[in-house]
Amino acid sequence: MLRTLLMRSILTSMSFSKLKALRGLLLVAPALLLTGCSKVSGLGFEEGLTSVNDQSLSLWQGAWITAGVVGVFTLILIMWPAFFHRLKKDSPEFPKQTQYNIPIEVLYTIIPFIIVAVLFFFTAKKETVITAKTQTYKHEITVEGIQWSWQFGYPEAGPGAVVTGTPAQQPILYIPLGEKVRYTITSNDVVHGFWIPAFMIQIQNLPGVTNHLEFTANKLGDYPGRCNILCGRNHSQMLFTARVVTPAQYQAYLETIKGSGA
Repeated sequence: MLRTLLMRSILTSMSFSKLKALRGLLLVAPALLLTGCSKVSGLGFEEGLTSVNDQSLSLWQGAWITAGVVGVFTLILIMWPAFFHRLKKDSPEFPKQTQYNIPIEVLYTIIPFIIVAVLFFFTAKKETVITAKTQTYKHEITVEGIQWSWQFGYPEAGPGAVVTGTPAQQPILYIPLGEKVRYTITSNDVVHGFWIPAFMIQIQNLPGVTNHLEFTANKLGDYPGRCNILCGRNHSQMLFTARVVTPAQYQAYLETIKGSGA
């Protein structure tokens, strides 16, 4: 209702010259937003960190740019009548009232639908690439969520090569640099969320369901990981570290945990 009244107020009280000025402002604002710098910011995420970042980052940036454009457009529509079409104290005239501008009402229904449809299309497209299962992975790691920590298994090092963490002793997930790894995601109790924020990765650990995720880490370092599904009393302590190491260091680590059941 408020949006309808706002649009009617603009259409009935705005002169042609003001409409042209507003149209020009609406066209310039997105351009200023997009060209404010030579390169669009990662908005909190680093480019090229993993193969998932390569897919997700542009989607993340596009969603924020879209939100910015919509926000600027909405702000202008609110500010224009508020500042330029206020009732004058000495004016005895009551503004003309207009109802049911069908073209405008259809327009502000279609435009949000188009925005949502475009975002959905690109999200589905990126998700298909990110979650694709291939036969080109070089390593496999199992990730099991438990109340309240993580259990990482390394099948290459044998059946006993499992590292189990606790809330007091957070486990480390070792990842080889530049080599694709398939992660087998499970849970033995309740729903958990395997999340490495810097990698732009989140996938659920579901009881009785096996999920898979494949990606390549492209930069050495330690990256915080956590559960992002409320899973019980100690959910906030369900933390781990994703450590990206060289392939040689990764092989050396596998040797240290063979049959250890750590």
